[in-house]
Amino acid sequence: MDLGLTDRTYLLTGATRGLGFATARALVAEGARVVVTGRTEESAAAAAAELGERALGVAADNADAGAADRLLATARERFGRLDGVLISVGGPAPGSAADTTDAQWQSAFDSVFLGAVRLARAAAAELPEGGVIGMVLSGSVHEPISGLTVSNGLRPGLAGFAKSLANEVGPRGIRVLGVLPGRIATDRMTQLDALSGDPEASRARNCAAIPLGRYGTPEEFGRTTAFLLSPAASYVTGVMVPVDGGARRGF
Repeated sequence: MDLGLTDRTYLLTGATRGLGFATARALVAEGARVVVTGRTEESAAAAAAELGERALGVAADNADAGAADRLLATARERFGRLDGVLISVGGPAPGSAADTTDAQWQSAFDSVFLGAVRLARAAAAELPEGGVIGMVLSGSVHEPISGLTVSNGLRPGLAGFAKSLANEVGPRGIRVLGVLPGRIATDRMTQLDALSGDPEASRARNCAAIPLGRYGTPEEFGRTTAFLLSPAASYVTGVMVPVDGGARRGF
């Protein structure tokens, strides 16, 4: 299938490794151009170098109020157009409802929630017909995940925002959607398994609860998300798409 990605340009935040980087790699493999962001110039440059000449790396902090406009301008200046964004940030720190402090909530809100809202809002104002805004969220949109209280609080709110924005910009031909990774074999998942004190046992228990019986790979997530961002998925909007091996049991 031709995904129609040749020479289209996408901005991907938090994409120097993990799920964002895997998506950037899949987009580039299909002929797209990408701007990837990371917290440091070094990490952004290294990711772009690995992706090749169709990629540009930029340091940015999603919590920075000026980041959205700067990143959108950079994408246009470097590649002459912008067709979509994928908004992703590192997962909030683990913690219980009782132990998470106000400062931890505020820090996560600024980067995970408000930073995503700012960029999506700015992109929606500039994207042409056929543009797309994707958000990497979590299965916690539908069901809380033990020990991830902050994520459980913020991700469903972003899903609600994405749905509202999809309704507003749909008449202009712009799509908005969420992608919900389940247990994907990234550094983040390794860290979460380690919190149990027995990572191998934790992974075995988790795999047993997944119908496909294993963790997914970043490449599997990246290919799915690249499709959803592409013109081939032009009638998909306003939805939360799980990439979780069947772990979500509801419809």
